[in-house]
Amino acid sequence: MESARKWGLNMRKNSIKNTRINGEVQRVLAEIIRSGIKDPRIAPLTSVVSVEVAPDMKTCKAWISVLGDEKAIEDTLAGLQSASGFIKSRLAKEINLRNTPEIRFVMDQSIAYGVSMSKKIDEVNRSLKEAEENRKPEENAKSLEEE
Repeated sequence: MESARKWGLNMRKNSIKNTRINGEVQRVLAEIIRSGIKDPRIAPLTSVVSVEVAPDMKTCKAWISVLGDEKAIEDTLAGLQSASGFIKSRLAKEINLRNTPEIRFVMDQSIAYGVSMSKKIDEVNRSLKEAEENRKPEENAKSLEEE
């Protein structure tokens, strides 16, 4: 370990090098999923939201977002898991790393959650607007009675 530190071989999680590797792996992974995999289970609107490569370069977590229903999400995840060997080999050809990491796909629900929250906010705004419109005629009637 002493010699690893001495020669700078120990990479930290949030180092500039690790950040660059994460970005490059995310870019290449997105390209492979978009154009390299012919599995019909993988939804056409699949995106790589984020990638985190471990500092030792042995493992990689890829957060995937799929636009579709639960079945499309499950099918896409199964398709990506079955194609993980192909994806790893393509990743090794595209990116020159000492070790090509094993990729673990994780469904990212943040986009779906954001859409859901946006719909809820719209519903609340709509109900507030309707309540305000219903209240205005009553206020106008009261002000006419006072005059």
